[in-house]
Parts: sequence; C-alpha cells; structure tokens
Amino acid sequence: MCGIIGIVGRSDVAARLYDGLTVLQHRGQDAAGIATSGERKIRVHKGNGLVSDVFNEAAMVTLEGHIGIGHCRYPTAGSEGSDEAQPFYVNSPYGIALAHNGNLINTDSLRREVFMTDRRNVNTESDSEVLLNVFAHELDQQQALTPDSVFNAIGGAMNRCVGGYAVLVSILGFGLVGFRDPNGIRPLVLGKRIAEDGRVEYAMASESVALDLIGFERIRDVQPGEGIAITAEGELFERQCTEPGTFAPCIFEYVYFARPDSMMDNISVHKARMRMGKVLGEKILRERPEHDIDVVIPIPDTSRDAALEIANVLGVKYREGFIKNRYVGRTFIMPGQSQRARSVRRKLNPIPLEFRNRNVLLVDDSIVRGTTSQQIVQMAREAGASKVYLASAAPPVRYPNIYGIDMPSAEELVAHGRTEQEVQEHLGCDWLIYQDLQDLIEAVSGPKQRLDQFDTSVFSGEYVTGVDADYFDRIKKARSDLAKTERRNA
Repeated sequence: MCGIIGIVGRSDVAARLYDGLTVLQHRGQDAAGIATSGERKIRVHKGNGLVSDVFNEAAMVTLEGHIGIGHCRYPTAGSEGSDEAQPFYVNSPYGIALAHNGNLINTDSLRREVFMTDRRNVNTESDSEVLLNVFAHELDQQQALTPDSVFNAIGGAMNRCVGGYAVLVSILGFGLVGFRDPNGIRPLVLGKRIAEDGRVEYAMASESVALDLIGFERIRDVQPGEGIAITAEGELFERQCTEPGTFAPCIFEYVYFARPDSMMDNISVHKARMRMGKVLGEKILRERPEHDIDVVIPIPDTSRDAALEIANVLGVKYREGFIKNRYVGRTFIMPGQSQRARSVRRKLNPIPLEFRNRNVLLVDDSIVRGTTSQQIVQMAREAGASKVYLASAAPPVRYPNIYGIDMPSAEELVAHGRTEQEVQEHLGCDWLIYQDLQDLIEAVSGPKQRLDQFDTSVFSGEYVTGVDADYFDRIKKARSDLAKTERRNA
C-alpha cells in the first residue's frame, strides 16, 4: 500500500505535494519522492525514509514546476533498495513520470512483453516501472499528445495490466493524468480549488485528507476504469477508458489503512469504524450476555472508533490503556518480521492502573501475523490484568493479499490453517472474538448501502480479478519475510 498525490497548479506545487505526502505517510514509510515539471523538464527527487527525511530545503528548491506528483512507498513487489523509490521516469515519449499505489498480478508476463514486444527495458523489480513502460508504449503508439490519445493509452494499459492500482502520471508538454483499475480496488480522489488569479487548480490523491490539508475541495472519487486528464492550462477531461468490472474497493482500507478523517468512495472511514464496533459489540452480547468485562481498551490508533462503540454497546468503561510512541512507525507495514517484533514494545507502553485486577477487553482493528497481538496480550498480563480478552474488528485474515498489501504468504498469517480456538491459544488470550464478514461488509457500506461489494479476499479467499494457480507460490518466493531477509543478507 502506498500514498500518491498529484497537482496541477498556477504556481510551483512542490511544497503542497510535500504537505500532502506528510498526511499520507501512514500509507508507506519505506521511501518517498516528488516529480515536478514545467515547460521543458521533469525534476525528480526521491530516496529511502520518511517524507521529512527525504526532503530538505536544498531538495525542495530544485523541484520547480506547476505540475507534480508525489509518492510514499510501502514495499510489496520489488526489493527495499532506494532504486525502488517512486516516482519512476522514462524520457520516451515526451518525458513521463509515474506514481502507483497497488500491485499488478501479471507483472512477470508484462515484463517479458515490455522487453520482447515493446522494446523497452525495466531496470528494477518494481511492477510500477513495468506499468510505466506499458503506459509509455501505449502513448507512443498514438503518435499524438491530446486528451484523446492519453485516454486511448490509458485504455490500452488497462487492457494489459491486471491487478489493483491507482496511478498518477505527469506528462511533459501535457499535464497530469490519473486512472484507477477497472474494479476500483485502490482509491483515488479528485479535488479542486480556486487560485489567487481566479483560475481552477486540480489535485488527485489516495485519500481526501491530503486534499483537505492543501486547501482543495473534494469533488468525487475517480471511478473504476476511468481516466482523468488535466492539461497544463487547467482544463479537465474525463473518460471511461475501459468497461468497468465488479466495483469492489479494498475493505482493508476502511479496517486499517486509511485515516479516519478520510472519505473514500463516499464512505466516511470514521463512521465505518464506528459501525464495526457497534455490530461487534452486539455479537459479544449475543455470545456472552453474562460477560465479566470490566473495561474496554483499544490498541491504538486505528481501533479507537470501534472500541468506543463496543464499550457503549456493552455498557462498560472505555479507557486508554496504552501510550503510543509517535516516533515508531506502523508495525504492520514494516518490511520484516524481526523489525515488526522488535518495534511492538518500543511502540506501546501500558498504563498499569488501567489493567490491574481488571478483566480487560482489548480491541484491535485486525489480527494479521499475530506478532503484535501476542506481545500486547502479554503486556496486559504483566500490567496486572486478571483476564485478557481480545476482539478483532475484522474477520480472521486467512489468505494472502495480491493487490498491494504486504500479506504475501499464507503461512505467515496467524489464522491460516487454524481454528479461532487455536488462534486464541496461540495468542495467549482468555477469549478471542472476531467480526463476522457479512457484518463487516454491512458496517462499511453503512445504512445507505452505497456499496454492497468489496474486495474481501484476505478474509474469503475470493479474488475479484481471478488469479493463476501458481501465483501464490511465486509471490511467496519473491515477497515473503524469508525472501526479503535473504535478499538483504545477499
């Protein structure tokens, strides 16, 4: 999962891209980059680390131009080296920079096509660079640089690329282009503002919160299979570039990745998480009407909305029991198991007064590998809890994700091949309760039922794009924690 943002402004946009990336930092902490363009040149600065680490005053001064894209990276496909940082750039045709959130599942065959048929070279292991070269080839075939030719190139790329993706492209001499996969798995939001000269500026980003910060009004979400083209002069063009498939946004965006103050596909992430807590609280009452829970404590930060609603439904106290170190990143999106394990106790410290001699219900947004949950349960016991119960606002994660979330190997998922009772014993809690999948779907879609289908593949094992039988073996060899460790050691 990554964060992307693009702007067509009336003045230099680098500072606003930087600000937008800082509020998308939760989507990726491995690397960051910005590409800006003026009339004749695309300028790129990128590197490993947080946004604040990659960009200093000297770097920002060089990023001139009123059109630009930014990216913060969370590694799935590819390695962890600095050459995987985005945006990627090719000089033919015209000069194109691309930032991509998601994952292509036909990268291997595309890479061969790009080399053998398109006569282009890909220097990294990144599927994003493959996607860039596919788009560049399709645009080159158009023999023109107009909105129509850009939309035709997007359609050609969509017909070749399979997976979940939201893409922003800066084209020298044209402007900014954005598009979203035909199933709408990865999010992309469009916004606008009125500049000081009275003309309209446009922006696109992974989440509406990035638009809020830089003063843009959210217009709408980019639709599945749709392309948005914004010229350097600020003209906006829209086209459905391919037949949309089943509209199925990734439900894990609402469970974990997105900020609660974001709107995605007309759904408030904050409200969705509150509804998750309400229905899970009702399930707890059904299964244990005579429960002995004294206090509900969230595992910060993503589970707070759900935990508060659970406490309201149960009629018990809600308390903050963990203090979070803000200078340690999100453990789920760290690139290696050993780093995740070391970070849990650096990240969270319990307040013993909230645990001592109490039956505590800990609430987490989800349980993936189980590393964090296991250690937090132990921390609660060490802090003096009499009993430690654990509730997950999401169902058991049993299957790999193939659309851009780092769950490559089923064997690394604590619920894979285990019953809920076996997971409970593995984590060391006195009781474990999961959200039901249908309850999660209804909680996210909300009472107005704007959406009734989501990508729930990590829970159900059903992949909206379909998947080759040997795909999981290939990504396990390439992207499991063991594979990443072996690459780093090599």
